[in-house]
Amino acid sequence: MASNATHVSRRKARDNAKVTNERAILFNKQDFKKLQAQSLKCGKLFCDDTFPAQPESLGYNQLGRDSPKTRGLVWKRPTDICSNPQFIVNEARRTDICQGELGDCWLLAAIASLTLNQDILARVVPSGQSFQENYAGIFHFQFWQFGKWVDVVIDDMLPTRDGKLLFVQSAERLEFWSALLEKAYAKVNGSYEALSGGSYTEGFEDLTGGISEVYMLDTAPPFLFKIIQKALHRGSLLGCTITKTSADKTEARTQHKLVEDHVYSLITAEEVHLRGTPVQLVRIRNPWGEVEWNGPWSDDSEEWGGVRQDEKEKLKNSAKDGEFWMAYSDFVKQYSKLEICNLTPDTLTSTQVGRWNHCQFEGTWRVGSTAGGCRNYQDTFCTNPQFRIRLDAVDKDPHDGKNSCSFLVGLMQKDCRKERRDFNSIGFAIYKIPDEYKGRSNVLLGPDVLLRQRAVANISTFTKKREVCDRFKLPLGEYAIVPSTFEPNKKGSFILRVFF
Repeated sequence: MASNATHVSRRKARDNAKVTNERAILFNKQDFKKLQAQSLKCGKLFCDDTFPAQPESLGYNQLGRDSPKTRGLVWKRPTDICSNPQFIVNEARRTDICQGELGDCWLLAAIASLTLNQDILARVVPSGQSFQENYAGIFHFQFWQFGKWVDVVIDDMLPTRDGKLLFVQSAERLEFWSALLEKAYAKVNGSYEALSGGSYTEGFEDLTGGISEVYMLDTAPPFLFKIIQKALHRGSLLGCTITKTSADKTEARTQHKLVEDHVYSLITAEEVHLRGTPVQLVRIRNPWGEVEWNGPWSDDSEEWGGVRQDEKEKLKNSAKDGEFWMAYSDFVKQYSKLEICNLTPDTLTSTQVGRWNHCQFEGTWRVGSTAGGCRNYQDTFCTNPQFRIRLDAVDKDPHDGKNSCSFLVGLMQKDCRKERRDFNSIGFAIYKIPDEYKGRSNVLLGPDVLLRQRAVANISTFTKKREVCDRFKLPLGEYAIVPSTFEPNKKGSFILRVFF
């Protein structure tokens, strides 16, 4: 746990938090170019001894050594699967991601959305990789991991059964970039099984370094459709889910063939005219590559007969590829939650283009805890880490006469998948620095403040997620952010991101 308070000014935040987007750190200290050159020189295909084609790379329980799910599994290179493998055919598309026998729809929904932004995709999937030119059985990908971009090297041995890929695959059977990307991400997290089950915000953030915000659709703001359009225009990644209603059924389907507790990508939001009346539509993708909505505006539904031909040609796609249109009004009724991963924290409800600064802190929980700002564990609460920020620039909003500043806080716990442990319930509270402590560094707030004064802001709910995040607006001044677990004596490392 960080024992000293850290102090960052908004004006200095940019200098203190340079994002490593231009030079990734070598994961496991493996240099792709050097390893590729060595393999080419010796004439042997690369074999990755840090993530070998062995049972331990598959998993530890459901995909463990003696699991029925791994019987008949054979590791093969794409050159052994087909005669003319391709890394990418034409260009990366959403249909390149079809889910296999691994429960990582949350990741695949994020990858599918990633194909809509070629600039970000080029960062995650470095160019120049091929099965033809300089092929040496080695590939590499880049992921954002807890504040840093890492370059991950893999060999191209992939799990197969009966000659077919066991996990993610492309609709183009000769194409392998998505399967190799999935393997690289499995390596970062320790095994393929570590990817089973999760939140799509994890995938979104690890592919972009962005920060996510959640909208519960039963209380959706009236302007959410416009927010969705603005988010898509800015390159944000969007995912949606339906809360599970059946306790004894996995992947239960609604009467309109939507799958509960399953992650979909929201990829387009458009307005069409049905016999002259405007209708808001959203386009959704199921990462399975099949099983689609069969209600109004679905493929070949009668509604399309009342749409002008030019609009129909622009939007209609009747292929059974897992993608479908539905009315926005049905979307907010059928789905439970929408998450938007913003590549920048600029609010999607504002017309401003902000110039946000970003600071990042790291620490470890050892004994401190609280309960939603109620300080249930008073004997340990004051031992939590503290991080100071100074709000010293007024929001440039002509409609807001208040002397205040907006900022976004995200608290993320680290390495839970790799360490095979459950997420802790986490949250944070924000306290105003008393006048006598202003301007002083390395001063920790004690029980006289933390136990006797109310927090000026806090996360609404402590949650068992990798990251909790919220947006705040407070008067100018100095504040301390106190992150914590819900229960006492929980260990784990974390990072705290603040966008001003």
